[in-house]
Amino acid sequence: MTAEPRHLSGPPARAWYRRPRLVIAAIAVLLLLLWWWHGAGHAANADKPKAPQGPRVDTAKAGRADIPLYAQGLGNVQAFYTVTITARVDGQLDKVAFTEGQPVKKGDLLAQIDPRPYRAALEQAQATRDKDRATLENARLDLQRYETLAPQDLASKQQVDTQRALVAQTQAQIKNDEAAIDNARTQLDYTAIVSPIDGRTGIRRVDPGNIVHASDTGGIVVVTQLQPISVVFTVPEDALAAINAAMARGPLAVAALSRDNNTELGRGNLALVDNQIDAATGTVKLKATFPNQDNKLWPGQFVNAKVLLATDRNMLTIPAAALQRGPDGVFTYVVRADSTVEARKLKLGDDSGALVEVADGLKDGETVVVSNQYRLQPDAKVRTADDKSGAGDKSDGGKEQEPPKADDKSAGASAPGGNRAGSAP
Repeated sequence: MTAEPRHLSGPPARAWYRRPRLVIAAIAVLLLLLWWWHGAGHAANADKPKAPQGPRVDTAKAGRADIPLYAQGLGNVQAFYTVTITARVDGQLDKVAFTEGQPVKKGDLLAQIDPRPYRAALEQAQATRDKDRATLENARLDLQRYETLAPQDLASKQQVDTQRALVAQTQAQIKNDEAAIDNARTQLDYTAIVSPIDGRTGIRRVDPGNIVHASDTGGIVVVTQLQPISVVFTVPEDALAAINAAMARGPLAVAALSRDNNTELGRGNLALVDNQIDAATGTVKLKATFPNQDNKLWPGQFVNAKVLLATDRNMLTIPAAALQRGPDGVFTYVVRADSTVEARKLKLGDDSGALVEVADGLKDGETVVVSNQYRLQPDAKVRTADDKSGAGDKSDGGKEQEPPKADDKSAGASAPGGNRAGSAP
């Protein structure tokens, strides 16, 4: 019996992924490669300059500007003239000739009262005068006859004197008749009620068909003059000396602002300073007149008013937003060349609201921080508009602002305070 030959080859080969040791070694190699690549990247980034750290801030440069000086106060608008239109005679109101809220001119018809009784009274007075004129003419003729007969003793002296007295009496009666006619004509004229001023009508208070009386106090309508218009406001008594001194130099301009100080409503001139100070409040009343061509000022409206007293020329200024107050007084953050900030104590002069005059503590051209001061402390690093590197805090702005011009409009739109003449309490 012959034996079959036996194959000497080993067991069949297994795939590489079925060998755990080989898989673990491959994973370890991959992790080492990732670790090396990550470390090399950090090393390369370490050679790059780091972005400056710190909050992004808005800045402005200290510069020269004119500072207007104001006396400011709170007041209300008053119509230049206010007239309550009432009936001056009794009668039925036949017609209302105006529309509520309508502009009217002086002499325009507003209402008509039934004129018939007053026209009849006028005609009666005229008839009485005509009768007395005829009597006077007859008395004069009789006087001439008596004076002709008296030298011939055909008329007594007493008759002549009596007739002369009758002529004088009739002449006086005619004067009385003329006065009665004038009165009756005036009463008739009163039945046509006209506007005594240029202005605007208000709400109608009486309807046609009602009986009106001269003794009525409610009136038919109120007419107010809006062009020009007045503003009466108060300022602290400490400002009185500066106002009087400025008035001695010439007329003073007054600006009327909305209650939030953001909208200028009109410009006018100071008309007068009241003749006494209110002892209870320590304020004095001022009255200004405005052309009010655009009707932005309305009677009863509350406004902020400011009187321009003088202007300081070419003063070193910074925006009011740059000011901070601390235990040692007023200061501002100044940006150094290395983008760090310094808390600089300031000595202030006058201000216009938008700009503040710096008497000491800053130089012309230095950069101050006007936003995000609450995130700063001395020597802190900041990012400004000139700093182009770095990211983050984009919403903070980072714009460098030029100092706003200290004209009347920008100054009036800012919150009041700190001017030489004092601010309204």
